[in-house]
Amino acid sequence: GINALLELPKNCVVAAVGRELIIFRLIERPEGWNVLEVKRLDDHQDNILSLVSVNDLTFVTGSHVGELIVWDALDWTKQASECNFWDTSLHNDAQPEIKLSQSPNETSVQHLTSDEECVFTAVGKCIYVYNLQMKHVIAYQKTAHDSSVLHIAKLPNRQLMFCSEDGSVRIWELWKKEQLPAEPVPTGFFSMWGFGRASKQANQAAKKTQENITMYFLELVGDLIGHSSAVQMFLYFGDLGLATCYLGLTTCSADHLIILWKDGKRESRLHSVTLFQKLAQNGGSQIK
Repeated sequence: GINALLELPKNCVVAAVGRELIIFRLIERPEGWNVLEVKRLDDHQDNILSLVSVNDLTFVTGSHVGELIVWDALDWTKQASECNFWDTSLHNDAQPEIKLSQSPNETSVQHLTSDEECVFTAVGKCIYVYNLQMKHVIAYQKTAHDSSVLHIAKLPNRQLMFCSEDGSVRIWELWKKEQLPAEPVPTGFFSMWGFGRASKQANQAAKKTQENITMYFLELVGDLIGHSSAVQMFLYFGDLGLATCYLGLTTCSADHLIILWKDGKRESRLHSVTLFQKLAQNGGSQIK
């Protein structure tokens, strides 16, 4: 069956069917619309679970075995030369995709999202931030949740929100990390996770990479606990101004609950503002 659909330019859509991507073109005719299959892409090694559009030129796919591939949205070719997640000197047979983990239980790319600058990836319990311009992973969190991450959203102010099978919703903030001279920097995604031993050439590449790459880290800034089962989805609306009290975050869970969340800091600030307004209206007298 079809696992995911994504709109592409030029009246096209891409469907993830098993391990294949099928490109369809919608053609308008006098008698109605026709759907024409124009291409099949079979570069993935396992079922494709996630699709995300970066912009009108690029889209990204993720599979059950941890492959992540960046594609050209116009000619449907892999942009392998533009997205090296690893040091090719370590893997001569490397293909234009990345293996995010060796453990079968931790490889599945459950969800992808993008802000045009980065691709945010949920793989098992882990989260990864891949910068498209810098062409490498700039931040990761190996134990972002106690169970698989199911959904991701990018929030304002460098914040990311994730929900998980463990019943929680967590907010992480992306910060730039000042790189210390003695601190090792992984040359690529494989070496980051210890796939094999790095050669002398790779160590030299690591030193050069250390000089050129600015690393980032993810800091946990919020943990929303209210569900008793897996949080399968959430919607973030920003500040809706609903009764001037809601953040605009709604979560749904396998416990059959839908929860609308408030921003505690904002609530406290609004309460203080209201208090001072009432004091001013009463000339500083006791509030009735």
